[in-house]
Amino acid sequence: MSSSVAPEQFPVRVFGGPTALFEYGGLRFLTDPTFDAPGDYPVPGGPVLTKTAPSVGTPADLGRVDVVLLSHDEHADNLDNSGRALLADVPLTLTTPSGGKRLGEGATGMADWESIELDRPGGGTITVTGVPAIHGPGVREDVEPIAGQVIGFVLAGDGLPTVYVSGDNASLDLVQQIAARFAPVDTALLFAGAPRFPVLFDGQCLVLDSAQAAEAARILGARRVVPVHYDSWAHFTEGRKDLAAAFTTAGLADRLDWGHRN
Repeated sequence: MSSSVAPEQFPVRVFGGPTALFEYGGLRFLTDPTFDAPGDYPVPGGPVLTKTAPSVGTPADLGRVDVVLLSHDEHADNLDNSGRALLADVPLTLTTPSGGKRLGEGATGMADWESIELDRPGGGTITVTGVPAIHGPGVREDVEPIAGQVIGFVLAGDGLPTVYVSGDNASLDLVQQIAARFAPVDTALLFAGAPRFPVLFDGQCLVLDSAQAAEAARILGARRVVPVHYDSWAHFTEGRKDLAAAFTTAGLADRLDWGHRN
């Protein structure tokens, strides 16, 4: 890793759940916007999602947002009512192929390994690549009919650090595939929390648990890991203490960056 890139540690602002804001290459990116109040949010044909804590901030606190990186649009813990409303004010939302069709104008669905170029304000481009993700245990063909499509993203550009946003991915095999193309990764925003429902997949994790998140960091060669998607919802079964313990056990505690919340 070149010394010119290594010092770049752009700040990441975390809002709770999967929602984080960061500026990269002069553009401002927001992940999975969720700002609704605590309460119950039913999934059509599925379980009820219970939000247990308010977001740290509101859409009005965001300032300019140039791009939303949306893991998927079908679950309220990744895109809620207020998050859906703010998409109308964002020039570009990148998401799953099916989500791009549902969300309509302003949304672009990305296939696995598909890349798009975004113009940077000061010249040059950012390459955003859609990378595969599976929202549960097992193979995509078995999981997607139950949990839906999900997507992750890799951001790169000349003189910029490489950034991986995992989305609601539960597969370390896919992390291996992503690492084969992009490792080492400078910053990984890893969705974790070990979410589970007894009625789905025999209670197995729908997204990485803490030990798997640490293993993903090792596979990616990630210099920094910003965990998200581990608090504020009742179905998240592992929180900050579990993540800290898992990264410590893996000898990777120095990689953790909890972001800032103001």
